[in-house]
Amino acid sequence: MSLLRQPILLLSRSRQAKRLLSTLPVSSGIVASYVPGESTRSAADAAARLIDGGLTVTLDFLGEEVAEPEQADATVAAYKDLLEQLATRGLSRKSEVSVKLSAVGQSLPVNGYKVALENARAICRAARNAGTTVTIDMEEHRTTDSTLQILRELRKDFPETGAALQAALFRTEADCRALAHEGSRVRLCKGAYLEPEDVAFQSRVDIDRSYVRCLKVLLAGDCYPMIATHDPRMVQIASSLASRYGRAQGTYEFQMLYGIRPDEQRRLAESGETVRVYVPYGVEWYGYLIRRLAERPQNLSMFLRSLVSKK
Repeated sequence: MSLLRQPILLLSRSRQAKRLLSTLPVSSGIVASYVPGESTRSAADAAARLIDGGLTVTLDFLGEEVAEPEQADATVAAYKDLLEQLATRGLSRKSEVSVKLSAVGQSLPVNGYKVALENARAICRAARNAGTTVTIDMEEHRTTDSTLQILRELRKDFPETGAALQAALFRTEADCRALAHEGSRVRLCKGAYLEPEDVAFQSRVDIDRSYVRCLKVLLAGDCYPMIATHDPRMVQIASSLASRYGRAQGTYEFQMLYGIRPDEQRRLAESGETVRVYVPYGVEWYGYLIRRLAERPQNLSMFLRSLVSKK
């Protein structure tokens, strides 16, 4: 693991660092590189631009680990508003939404599981009414079992609901086997959370090897794999594996984050691949931004120069 990644990720829980970053002139440029805006309209506008460019999108209303039921309710309301706008603007056919269960109540100390399940159901219902789908994001490892259980419950009524799995975790290859069935949509990412060595691979080499093993399981199965990676080597490997397993374009897709490798996103789309861009929005952008900095430490130099000039 990069020596920079751990200290950068620790910043995600620092309120002082958040306040400082929010006041830096350069921060608006850094944030805008990864988050198109804070409002529902800015998210829908970004989706429209990407769709006009031949891409598809998944939108995430930022926020996690809500501490009050009212915050979870506000998140549900934000998703309903977004889905209504997507439908009204004719964007829902090429858009979907991604939901973190901790943002809809999973981490509440009382009835967190029940609250998250009911809130996720409400979002899934709104998505279906809008003509689109939901993918449940995966968060840190202690929530994995709960998240997969909620996914199973949701799929009883909304079988189109997608799952996300993180190749960094030891357990993920087995989880891929369990989810690689017909009708299942599975996003495979490397994982952006700082996980302990007793549950997760620590080196980039081991995470990459796990990613390829998991990818083979998904592409060999009957599911719809969503290949979430910006790594040029992984994109090449995924394309080769798709060919090996007889996967036609459109029976899987690539996913990349908003603002990262946009030229590659367009190149893949122009070659006939389905490419979905993960578009986050909202005021709770800080934790998301820090994880992006941790994944791409070259961005840290701009951040540190800003801190120095601020003093």
